[in-house]
Amino acid sequence: MSAPPPSAEQGCLVTAIRLPVRIVVFVLVVPVRMVWDALVVCGRFLDRTVLRPAGRALAWLGRTLFVVPVVWTYRRLLTPLGHGIAWLGRTLVVLPAQWLYARVLTPSGHFLALLARGAGAGLGWLAMALFVWPWVGFWRYVVRPVGSALAWLGRMLLVVPAQWVYRNVLTPLGHGIAWAARGIGAGIAWALRGLGAAVAFVWRWLVVVPVVFVWRWLVVVPAVFVWRWVLVPVGRALAVVGREVGDAFGHAWRIAGHVSRAVGRFLARVFRWIFVEPVRWAYRHVLTPLGHVVRDGVWRPVAGAVRQAVATARDSARQIRADLRRALFGAPRAEPGPMPLAAPRGEPGPPVARTLGSSTTAYTKLTKD
Repeated sequence: MSAPPPSAEQGCLVTAIRLPVRIVVFVLVVPVRMVWDALVVCGRFLDRTVLRPAGRALAWLGRTLFVVPVVWTYRRLLTPLGHGIAWLGRTLVVLPAQWLYARVLTPSGHFLALLARGAGAGLGWLAMALFVWPWVGFWRYVVRPVGSALAWLGRMLLVVPAQWVYRNVLTPLGHGIAWAARGIGAGIAWALRGLGAAVAFVWRWLVVVPVVFVWRWLVVVPAVFVWRWVLVPVGRALAVVGREVGDAFGHAWRIAGHVSRAVGRFLARVFRWIFVEPVRWAYRHVLTPLGHVVRDGVWRPVAGAVRQAVATARDSARQIRADLRRALFGAPRAEPGPMPLAAPRGEPGPPVARTLGSSTTAYTKLTKD
């Protein structure tokens, strides 16, 4: 596979790196790809010949030993047993409980509820008469008038003088104190603002500016120079090398796949011509005719003789059992068959064969009968 022509974006470094890297990577990747293809073939062979039959056998064994007994137990034992227990529980517990609830507990509950409602109504009326209505009258006609009088007296003696003192004495005094506090606070704020401006000016020009100057020219500018003129070119070169190595691995893996496939086909063909074809030829031209000769000359006559001997032995055993049964219990009596039904008199019988001297009319049959 020829390398693609360098484009306008690729320089001499890419062209100089690509071919050696691909050659080295190809030499390193071909054995790995061949080993990988061999492992894949072995894995597929094991999957077809060992793992799948073993899985099917284990599945059949698990179904035979676990699933089928469990299903049979559930269907034949647990399900009828559960139905019987459910019917027994319904007959012995649910139906009597329903009858007891519907015929005994419900009427008794209704009667007790009616009695409770009547007793509750009477007790409620009695409690209202003894405890509520006297207190309501006392509150309405005694406590409320006295409370109203005390409230008016407290308002006239306490609330109205307190409102006058707050409005005419305390409010002007508080306004004066607040105005003085605002003036003092404004003066303190102006003094602190000027002091802060002076401290900020000194901090900026004596501390911040020198530190920034030193940081910029001793740290930032050298770091930018190293990044721009050292790290970026080195990173680009490493990126080109890494990309080319990755592309080389991809191309080498694909080419190694073709090489591995060709080697595998060659080895398969050699194995076929060395082992498979001789075995096939021997099976077809030697073992098959020999097997036919053995089957036709030896196996079939022996099998026929064995079957005949087994049939003879079976008939002899059957005859011996019949003789022993007859000797011990006697010959079986023939059971009488059903009596034939005679045709009713006056009705035509079943049709008979017609002859030259016979007649098949109903009149002649009646006269004969």
